Amino acid sequence: MRLYIFRSQETGLRAFSGDAEGKSLPKQFEPWVSDGVVESGRQPPHNLSRMKIESAVKVVGFQLWRVPGEKSK
Repeated sequence: MRLYIFRSQETGLRAFSGDAEGKSLPKQFEPWVSDGVVESGRQPPHNLSRMKIESAVKVVGFQLWRVPGEKSK
């Protein structure tokens, strides 16, 4: 599964999504901007669990996360 990474411009939250447009991302954290892609079989950033991310994306359509040590706006 290809994982698309998005960043909320308002909160600093990040999200993984299974679709390139991020249509399933939570509206309350919009606007979302594209911030990269993790190709199938590659390790997600910050040593995050690919298995947990893929599971969340399949069940709810996304997985939220924060960059360790990064503060929100």
